[in-house]
Amino acid sequence: MNPTILIAAVLAFVTVAGLGMAFAGGGGSQTKALKRMQGMGGTGASKAERARSGNSVNDPNARRKQIVKSLKDQDKQERKATVTMAARLQQAGLSIGVQTFWIISAVVGGVALMIPVLLGANPLIGLGAMFAAGLGLPRWVIGFLAKRRIKKFTISFSDAIDIIVRGIRSGLPVHDCLKIIARESPEPVASEFQRLVENIGMGVSIDQALEKMFQRMPTPELRFFAIVLAIQQKTGGNLAEALANLSQVLRGRRLMREKIKAMSSEAVASSFIIGSLPPGVVTLIFLVNPAYEGMMFTDPRGKMLTIGAVCWMSLGIFIMRKMINFKF
Repeated sequence: MNPTILIAAVLAFVTVAGLGMAFAGGGGSQTKALKRMQGMGGTGASKAERARSGNSVNDPNARRKQIVKSLKDQDKQERKATVTMAARLQQAGLSIGVQTFWIISAVVGGVALMIPVLLGANPLIGLGAMFAAGLGLPRWVIGFLAKRRIKKFTISFSDAIDIIVRGIRSGLPVHDCLKIIARESPEPVASEFQRLVENIGMGVSIDQALEKMFQRMPTPELRFFAIVLAIQQKTGGNLAEALANLSQVLRGRRLMREKIKAMSSEAVASSFIIGSLPPGVVTLIFLVNPAYEGMMFTDPRGKMLTIGAVCWMSLGIFIMRKMINFKF
């Protein structure tokens, strides 16, 4: 066993994995945002329960109670922090099953194991590549596809709400407006609303159909839309005005998101450069003059320093990820 090659492979693997964790991102911020939103609904529910004990009962209070009841119904459906693989496949827009996904992961892991073995590398490197490619790579691809699809849905969702607003003001029922969205909107909004229309056509209530849609597209914007429709069904009111206000709020959220992204682009670029500079310099020096830093991989003291450098580098990448991971 050549310790130089082994330690260099571990160093490169930890560095690449850390950079991927820092800049690839994931669905964790969305889950936290949904929990914060539901927590706000729970706070409103506690206030309404205290207001329920009051003596005066009028129309505004009754409407407020209906709103709180709708929010409490949404809070009862709070999901687990970890999303199942079946839900992630639906969010990515893939029609394969969970069993097929695991078969593909096993095949990718087997190929990653065979390549280092056939090249005569250390078997431990092959095992590391097998776990990284079999467990990490497929999940990263699914997460990337799901994130990209959810982003496309969020961008076009405000336009879909505007279609409903214009349809209602012109006298069309909500169901016909949903059909127009399914027919004329871009993907993935069209396919998701097409499933929504089909579920409603089969007798599913609009609340349950929106709940299934939320499982495939877990965005706060869709949850707001479901809450507005639920409140309008139970309390009445001007649905067109409520949806128009919701559309303005969603557009404002998107503008704020883009503004934050533009303002933080310098910090993101700086963190990427800082995170990739040390391993890049180490790799270049090793390629130019391997004997210069050979003692870092052969001497016990050098090995300890290398392990400490890897730990500190991973900690720095984690801290930089927390600093640039803005939640809104």
